[in-house]
Amino acid sequence: MYRALSAAFLILFAGAAWAEMTVQLVPPWDGKKVPAGQQCSLHGGKGSTPPMKVTGLPQGTAYLVVEYNDKDYRPLSRKGGHGTLGYPVKGSSANLPAVPGMTDKLPGGVTVVRKAQSTGQYASSGYLPPCSGGRGNRYFAVIQAVGSDGKVIEKASVDIGRY
Repeated sequence: MYRALSAAFLILFAGAAWAEMTVQLVPPWDGKKVPAGQQCSLHGGKGSTPPMKVTGLPQGTAYLVVEYNDKDYRPLSRKGGHGTLGYPVKGSSANLPAVPGMTDKLPGGVTVVRKAQSTGQYASSGYLPPCSGGRGNRYFAVIQAVGSDGKVIEKASVDIGRY
């Protein structure tokens, strides 16, 4: 009986792990280095969000809410310090397009959930692209699968790269 329960647990556990939400950046983003030109305009760029492919969306996911952050600059290191965007989705996978930074006018139904928490010359009405001036700061995103009721179903994260 113990072996049967163990085998059943392993099958269930393996199935749950397989269904887990995963996130992949789309080239030229590789998670190691922010691509040339994808930094903020203050440093000569015209940055957009990195495009992403998200698979294994939990049943009932209506939106993917993505918080963009800078691990190395404490004021913008969590809770969407560089902005939080909402992407409407359907089905078990989604392709999140690159959307422009420094604006709240976004294509394809993408919305600003929370503007970047930056201030002064770094203020943005939406997503703030990497803006450390090339100091090697580490950027990442937290992706949340959200149901139509507004509740978070599952979370994943991905490193965006250093700038």
